[in-house]
Amino acid sequence: MSNIFKYIREFHRKEVNFFYLLLVMAMLAILIYFNYWHGLEKRYAAGGKTKLSHFAGYYLLYFIPFAIAFLLQSIFYKGCRYFRKGWFWAILFMAPAFFSFRVNFDLHKQWVIENFAGADLDFYLHSFNWIVRVFVVLIPVYIVWLIKDRGVQPFYGTKALDNIKPYIIMLLVMAPLIALASTQKDFLHVYPKAKLLNSIPMRSWQEKWRYLIFELSYGFDFVSIEFFFRGFLILALINICGEHCIIPVACFYCTIHFGKPMGEAISSFFGGILLGIVSYNTRSIWGGLMVHVGIAWMMEIGGFFGSFFID
Repeated sequence: MSNIFKYIREFHRKEVNFFYLLLVMAMLAILIYFNYWHGLEKRYAAGGKTKLSHFAGYYLLYFIPFAIAFLLQSIFYKGCRYFRKGWFWAILFMAPAFFSFRVNFDLHKQWVIENFAGADLDFYLHSFNWIVRVFVVLIPVYIVWLIKDRGVQPFYGTKALDNIKPYIIMLLVMAPLIALASTQKDFLHVYPKAKLLNSIPMRSWQEKWRYLIFELSYGFDFVSIEFFFRGFLILALINICGEHCIIPVACFYCTIHFGKPMGEAISSFFGGILLGIVSYNTRSIWGGLMVHVGIAWMMEIGGFFGSFFID
């Protein structure tokens, strides 16, 4: 754990500019206000009538804060020479496109509808969607690695971890916070995700295998999140702009949580900075993946018990 505190101190010493961070947080506060009070994501990003408009809406939702956070660095940091590098601009424009494509990908949906029906349909739609979109985002990321970084580093973030103890401590620290969140109505409106299975008749314990498959699929979805944000976006940019990439990536990461409870969206920015710092220093996403999946499953458990006691 001491290493992680060391990473944070070094990041704060070298990278944190108060006025830059204040402007970035003001930008996110404005976006969060428009999202949770005026339906930014639902009405505009997801409100289009065609697949192209959906793609464009999400692309702009992700691209604008990501790009602004980088461009503001030219004001507050000296020597931002990475703006002259082609790969910087390529990743800046491609990354939101990759993730918007992931969000909007539904080519498997018709196959699921044709092969499953009734109360089970939602179960299969969600489970297949979480599994499929891992590969939807990892394939273009892998192609970028082949072209750009194959001879420089292992596939983004796949370096083995030296010590898992710090990440276990992080999960233990998060447990009481999740327990507190589990008493809030907006949290229980979203979690547990597995409550959609309550409509499926399951008359015996043997039929409850769906809960296990559902939660495993839900956890698997975070593989693409970690490889994309802490693997691709941190480690593909590491030799281009160094630690300057961490805060813009956290801004991008915050916007993908706009469909979640507001507290989760806000905390995702700070969590994104922390996990970005860890990935930057360890060159590994496995610790972040352990924390991310662990928190997700704790939120499922918290949502289950929270709804039980509140109801």
